[in-house]
Amino acid sequence: MRRASTLASFAVSKTLAAAHGGSGISVAVQRRLLQSALYGTSSGNAYNRRRWLSSLLGPFTGSSTQVASLGAAGALVTVVAAASYSQQVYAKEPPPPEVLPRDVVLYQYEACPFCNKVKAFLDYFDIPYKVVEVNPISKKEIKWSDYKKVPILMVDGEQLNDSSAIIEKLSQKIRLKEKDDSAIEDDEETKWRRWVDNHLVHVLSPNIYRNTSEALESFDYITSNGNFGFTERITVKYAGAAAMYFVSKNLKKKYNITDERAALYEAAETWVEALSGREFLGGSKPNLADLAVFGVLRPIRYLRSGKDMVEHTRIGEWYTRMENNVEPSSRIKA
Repeated sequence: MRRASTLASFAVSKTLAAAHGGSGISVAVQRRLLQSALYGTSSGNAYNRRRWLSSLLGPFTGSSTQVASLGAAGALVTVVAAASYSQQVYAKEPPPPEVLPRDVVLYQYEACPFCNKVKAFLDYFDIPYKVVEVNPISKKEIKWSDYKKVPILMVDGEQLNDSSAIIEKLSQKIRLKEKDDSAIEDDEETKWRRWVDNHLVHVLSPNIYRNTSEALESFDYITSNGNFGFTERITVKYAGAAAMYFVSKNLKKKYNITDERAALYEAAETWVEALSGREFLGGSKPNLADLAVFGVLRPIRYLRSGKDMVEHTRIGEWYTRMENNVEPSSRIKA
């Protein structure tokens, strides 16, 4: 959004300056123009926005050259605004200060979908956390723990394990849910959180490792963001990609996946159908199921598989809304 706004602002200022005989236009008017172009996008505001722009631009429309220049600026701003898809402003939901954990440390693998589920929760609720990247070969960073999987979340000295259990416990800690809450087990949010764990995550590996080039792309991301030395990085990238290529074939058989891309697209469309036209499953704001789906898709979004998913399904708009809600990360340097 910042890059789009900067580009649009530059285009507006330069073009309006030309239309106004090179003398430019006030910063205040430029800002109002840009805000109108970027944020006045709903169909209900279209007519009023055109009238507002017309009145604002009246002094500059005395010649065909000026009109053409202003039209170019308007077109560019509109294109940039549409491309950024950031017209709506969303807000995070930080917990009350009195229940905010003081010290949160996540032991993770950067590309792990379950770790990213936890990070999506922490980011959305704006809970500051430190990250310890675990070496997947030696696991020396979690030698102190009897539990040898990630994610592990340390919250004010208490160890929490397993992504879904971590989110449930942390929800109680920040009073999203009361400990004696007797919510119906098969409610919509619970149903889709289970769907993430029992189905969605299982279609990811066959997709990101479906051929040698995508396996290498995935491990390039993993080793670039993971806790590896130089030699280890090269070894893990090629050996890991080869190993996971064959593992993914076994996963396809295990979960009865015949066409991995079709399975990914079907899962994405299933989620869009579950939204039933809502911005989020939670309605006007994300719930824990939204955060779970977003979290597990986050590591693949800009890999080939994630790009294909957005290109061939309707999930892209929801994903962009989630990005606008969840980011920037509340992660802090250790």
